[in-house]
Amino acid sequence: MAIEQSTQSNSIVDVLETVLDKGVVIAGDIRVGLADVELLTIKIRLIVASVDKAKEIGMDWWENDPYLSSKAAEQDTKALEKENEELQKRIERLEKNMQSNRL
Repeated sequence: MAIEQSTQSNSIVDVLETVLDKGVVIAGDIRVGLADVELLTIKIRLIVASVDKAKEIGMDWWENDPYLSSKAAEQDTKALEKENEELQKRIERLEKNMQSNRL
């Protein structure tokens, strides 16, 4: 009995390697309308690529998303703290102005 060797796993690996190396873009639109009136449009975009390839083409949104990156969350927190301080100072100035106007 001869032993058969599967080449399918090699071809799947090759396809996956090519997809991750080059990237694949899948795009589509779903439109819902009634009596020639468009009610809803959903745009679907899917890009499958390696992280390196995505960065190479300028996609790095996951690095700036506070839900996905602790560094982005830290920057977001610092920005909120700064905004909070500025608002507190503004409130204090407004309250002082109101008090001086009453006198």
